Amino acid sequence: MASVKNLKKDINYVLGDIIEAVYVWELTNSDKDTKKSQAIIDETIVVFDELVEKINQKDVENSKKHFQSISRELEEKASKLIDKVNKL
Repeated sequence: MASVKNLKKDINYVLGDIIEAVYVWELTNSDKDTKKSQAIIDETIVVFDELVEKINQKDVENSKKHFQSISRELEEKASKLIDKVNKL
């Protein structure tokens, strides 16, 4: 079960770092509108909720494949969010 624990930590750290990057952007660009940056934060929170919900599913046939797919999904969604942060 250590892999589930590590996956939860990865989700926390990766998505937390993205939110932190948005806050840093907002602080350094205080003269710009923050609607887009707040939308990224909201989207990041939704992704977090979705991934944690998938981790907590109990009716999974092959748990190893299930957690690997969650890990891949984290990478894909995090890279998309990072691209959005970079476009700010």
